[in-house]
Amino acid sequence: MTLDEIKQILDLVREHELAEFELEQEGVKLRVRKKGQDAPAVVVSPAHPLSMPMVAAGPPVTAAATSDASPEVTETEGVELAVVKSPIVGTFYRAAEPTAAPFVNVGDTVRKNQVLCLIEAMKLMNEIVSEYDGEIVQVFVENGQPVQYGERLFAVRAR
Repeated sequence: MTLDEIKQILDLVREHELAEFELEQEGVKLRVRKKGQDAPAVVVSPAHPLSMPMVAAGPPVTAAATSDASPEVTETEGVELAVVKSPIVGTFYRAAEPTAAPFVNVGDTVRKNQVLCLIEAMKLMNEIVSEYDGEIVQVFVENGQPVQYGERLFAVRAR
């Protein structure tokens, strides 16, 4: 992997506002992780020959309500709803396995830090947790569909 290729990857990470990116190619492992407003931290290391495939679940990700971290609130029939948005780009999954029940359904009561869904990004399964106590009013995305950063996932009637 050349320095120019690494610079291109860093530009893409900034452009798409990714929080974390990991790539393993030709015996070299590249990991980019953003920390706050600082420049991304970059780790390039030789790939371990016995390394596990990147399929393990990552730590829970709190779904940012909007890009500026202030909750988006919409009003439906006089009721204020908090909108949970995707904090990353990836594939949206409502359940841990294809045959499993969804984490939440419309009408379910949820608690703060309860898992709402998974978003697969770079072969990592990221748990998206609720920032709110409340009731799921709407699911905006179909299971297995790609989602973009900031895309609406759920509407929650916060309590």
